[in-house]
Formats: sequence, structure tokens, C-alpha cells
Amino acid sequence: MSDGVELPPHQFAGLVAPAVDRIFVAGMLAGRDGGGAELAQRYGGQAATAFLVEFRTRLAAPGGTVDAAGFAAVNRYRDPAVCKRAMDKQVAHGMIHRRADGAFSATERGSAFLAEIYQVHAEVTEELWAGHDDRVLRLVEALGRLLAYTLVTVDEADDGTAPSAAFRAMAPPYEPDGTPPGVLLLNRLGTLRYHRADAHAAAWTAAGHTATSVQALPDGPERLAIEQETDRRAAGPYTVLAPDERLAVLADLAALPG
Repeated sequence: MSDGVELPPHQFAGLVAPAVDRIFVAGMLAGRDGGGAELAQRYGGQAATAFLVEFRTRLAAPGGTVDAAGFAAVNRYRDPAVCKRAMDKQVAHGMIHRRADGAFSATERGSAFLAEIYQVHAEVTEELWAGHDDRVLRLVEALGRLLAYTLVTVDEADDGTAPSAAFRAMAPPYEPDGTPPGVLLLNRLGTLRYHRADAHAAAWTAAGHTATSVQALPDGPERLAIEQETDRRAAGPYTVLAPDERLAVLADLAALPG
């Protein structure tokens, strides 16, 4: 299939990232427009449910908890004070339980909402990717291998490629028995995005930037260097895919509607 084309992991990391983003965002928007927004209103609206949706891959699991470091990492580009106020509201709505150390989990009511949002995502992804069953299954299998590799490396010594706090907050995604392939794909894509997010943060930190300064960085050699370093740091999981498999993943992502 590759016809001799070489696609090393660091180059693949740069090529696959926008494809992953496109499909993930399409699935999440379909969920919002296909019943998610109405569901959220029944539980108090976005002010009551936003972090539950964002952290659903961990909070939906029985006993699933996100620690303070993970929360900060996922929200590294947002104003901490604004995030705290938003969390306060969701705690006040009875959707999230927050411990004294900053870790949080879903309440019984929050868990009920998450069970329903998983169902919404099942319905909308089945419709969104109808007719692409084989493609979805291939991607689910490939992403499963990528996540398995990344989870194994989480606790290893940092070699410049290991993921950190944002990925730890989201992984492994909660996948109860019977989870439909569309939900598996959506949540595996979403979780993998945080591996790259951590790699990007490590890259701009090494270049002497902060979350604020890197967002203001214009296009040019410095931004390009950070993106290339991000690709290098994000490349680790893609070593588990053969070159032909990397091309197949790109082709399958490109062919999915969204």
C-alpha cells in the first residue's frame, strides 16, 4: 500500500494530529447538536455539566477521579480563576464532588448524566459514520494499540516522549462492555489528543515559553521549531504501527465524514 513511501513516526505525528482533531471535533459537535445540549439543560445547563463532558472518559468510570494536577494540565491555556469559578458552580449544582486536595469525581447525579451522554454519543456517531463500519473498527483497533503503548510508558522514566498530567487525567478511557464502536473511536481519539497536548506543552516549556506567551507567538521559525519538537515528543506511540498502517490510519481518518 505504501509504494515505498517512508513515513517515520515523528512525521506521522504531525500529519495525523489535524486529522484526529477534525474527526474528534465532528463527533463532539454532533453530540451537542444531536441531543447533548438538550440533555445538559435537563441537568442545569453548561454551567452544571461542562467539566463532566470534558473529563467524561475518566469520570464516567466507577470511582473515576481526576487530580488537581490533571485538571490544571487540561486547562493550561485557560484562566485558573475562571476555571475555579466554573468548577465551583458545578459542585454547587451537585454534579461534581471536589475533595480538599482538589481532586474531583462525579456525584451520583453527575454519573447519571454521564451515562446519558455516552448514549447520546452512541446514537450520533452511529449516524455520523454510517456506512463506514469497517473503517471505524480499523481505527478503533489501531487507536487501542496506540493507547496501550502510551499507558505503559506513563510511569517510565521521562525520555522526552512520555506523556504527563493531561493524558493521565483522561486515560484510560472508560469503555464498559458493549460500548459501541463509534463511542470507542470518539473517546480514544479524544484521549490521544491529550498525549500530543502534553508533548506540545513540554516543547514550548523547553523553548522558554509559558502557556500565555506561546499562544501569542506569531508564525515563523520559532513556532515551527516548537511544532517540530512537539512532533518528536508525540511520536512514541506511533512506533507500534508499521509504515503501511500509518498510511492506512491517515486514509481512514480522511475518509470519515466530519
